[in-house]
Amino acid sequence: MSEPLRVEVLRRGRTWSPGATQIDAWARAALGRRAAGRELAVRIVGARESRRLNAHYRGRDRPTNVLSFPMSSAAQPQRPGAMASTAATGMPAALGDLVICSPLVRREAQLQRKSLRAHWAHLVVHGALHLIGYDHEHPRAARRMERREIAVLKRLGFQNPYRSV
Repeated sequence: MSEPLRVEVLRRGRTWSPGATQIDAWARAALGRRAAGRELAVRIVGARESRRLNAHYRGRDRPTNVLSFPMSSAAQPQRPGAMASTAATGMPAALGDLVICSPLVRREAQLQRKSLRAHWAHLVVHGALHLIGYDHEHPRAARRMERREIAVLKRLGFQNPYRSV
């Protein structure tokens, strides 16, 4: 039997964020069987760090709610918050990293009139799906990703995040 998903949560911001157990449950729900024997780092940051990372990795000079850094087959030492994990160490294979901007998540939840917990769940699910190859760059791919997010969140007891309140 393979090991379960291992999630490490690193907090760098002062704004409220859910506990590691909750983040772990949301990520597992999104990843399903693909989580087995893998590890995921979730780094919770402030707006300044989110902006810096978004500018560096995506060329967008503004903070963003979630950034996903999938682990490729080649080592990527520049990945922020990366956890060492190789077959040689006997540790689980790295799935990747999520960087979530807690002040922006709070602001978005208020603007969208969603519960903060529901918005956090959505962004963890959204980011985790990016790590396993889902994207929203093209309409068909976006619909596929949204359907998966809606289904996962429904199983977790949350409403459709794309439906207006």
